[in-house]
Formats: sequence, structure tokens, C-alpha cells
Amino acid sequence: MQTRVFGSTGIRVPVVGQGTYRMEGDNRREAVRALRAGLDAGATHVDTAEMYGDGRVEEILAEALAGRRDEVYLVSKVLPQNASRRGAVEACEKTLARLHTDRLDCYLLHWAGSHPLIETFAAFEQLLATGKILSYGVSNFDERELAKAVRLLGPGRIACNQVLYHLADRKIEHAVLPLCEKHGIALVGYTPFGDAFPGPSTAGGRVLAEIAANHGATPRQAALAFLTRKPALFAIPKAAKAPHATENAVAGDLTLTGADIARIDAAFPLGKRKKRFGIL
Repeated sequence: MQTRVFGSTGIRVPVVGQGTYRMEGDNRREAVRALRAGLDAGATHVDTAEMYGDGRVEEILAEALAGRRDEVYLVSKVLPQNASRRGAVEACEKTLARLHTDRLDCYLLHWAGSHPLIETFAAFEQLLATGKILSYGVSNFDERELAKAVRLLGPGRIACNQVLYHLADRKIEHAVLPLCEKHGIALVGYTPFGDAFPGPSTAGGRVLAEIAANHGATPRQAALAFLTRKPALFAIPKAAKAPHATENAVAGDLTLTGADIARIDAAFPLGKRKKRFGIL
């Protein structure tokens, strides 16, 4: 698995990690097995949130990480309504209890809400000072929100911005990705396969299949390699079954050629810049 420095943290993190959104609806035993298979294959960047299943997913993840916590770059997120100075600290402590750990490697504001950012970041700084988190960042921030956060904190404080990013939705490449690159912020793409992954009967699906075949890979692996093609980019696909988790992780060793990237870029055009990008 390829690793690269995760934003301003100085820590090297796998380019392909594991997401856990909606995992509460999966068979728990299979979900735990999938997470562990992903870890075995090198996908040790694992993301979750207090919102997922009202904390149940953090509990599932705790089971999967039992005895393996030190292998993992562990990330969770606080809901905006809990992100006051006091509320974010209390929410983090509850998350740590559900995860059976004493610290998070990174803690994110799930999206911008009504609490002033300066209060949320003050809470994050408090958590940082006590060792309960080792870095912090944001999620679902557009370029205006991200620029505001950078102005408030100064350079080198925001570790990452986690956003929706897949082949059919590349809007973050217009302004959010360049801003992350400018300020040394990791950009973590969630739901990298979108709602419906392009099949072999579609023009884009055929391009992915041809490129994948040339590398002895699968179309999903080719997609993940494209979505992590730049130094600032990371992806956190979710897998409900062990074989899929392993398949995703192996994509972290796939490097596309310039020609491959150009073909995928043409097959899945960037499209026009919009005022707001999607959130799941």
C-alpha cells in the first residue's frame, strides 16, 4: 500500500483507507471481518463519525480494532450541533469511550453549522493539548468555508478536508482541491464509487475496464487509483464484505500512467463549477 504525508500532520497514511458510513445496517460479523481484512491488506486509515448509526458504528469499529489500535490512523467526526466549545469536548469523550481508545489520530467537524468555528477550534485545541486527539480538520467544507477556517487558524493547523468525491462528481477539483494543495491540507474523498458505479455497458465503464485489464486490476481499483492520483488526495471506500475490503486496499498499490489518467479524465468530464458541492 502506498502511503503519503497526511496534510500538515507529518504522518504517512495509506492512500486508500476504509469508510464506515451506514455500516450499522450491515451484518455486524461480516462488517467486522471486512474491516479486519482491510487492515490486513494495509488500509489502516479508518474513518467513522458519531452520526453513523447514532454511535453504533463506532462500537462496531471498536470490535474490529480490538488488539490492533496502534496499527490504525483513526478518524472520527463531531456533529455540528455538538460542536460548541464544551459540546465538542464532551462529544469527543463519548466517541473515545465507544471506540475503546484513549485518542483519535484526527477529529473532524462533520460540516459547518451554527456554532462559531472559533469555538469549535478552541475545543479541538483543548483536546489536542490533553492528548485526546492528535490533529484535527473539517469535512464537507467548500472553498469559502475552508478559506475562512484557514484565516481563523493560520497555516498548518487543519490536517484535512473530507468531501464527497467520485468519478461522476468531481466538482471539488475546481477550487477545493487547489486550496487544499496550496495550504498543505489533505483532501479525503468519501463515497468514491458514487451511488451507482459505471458498469461495462457504459462508455466510461468500458474505459475503466480496459485500463484495469492492462494493469491486472479491477475497474473499481482503477477508479480509486484515479481519485488518489495527486499527492493531496486520499480515498476511504466502505466495504461490507472482506473480499471487497481487500480489493479496495490493493488499489493503493496501483499507479496509472499519464495516458490512463487522460482517458479517465475524458470519460468522466470535470463539468462546470457549481456554487455548492454535494454532501452525503
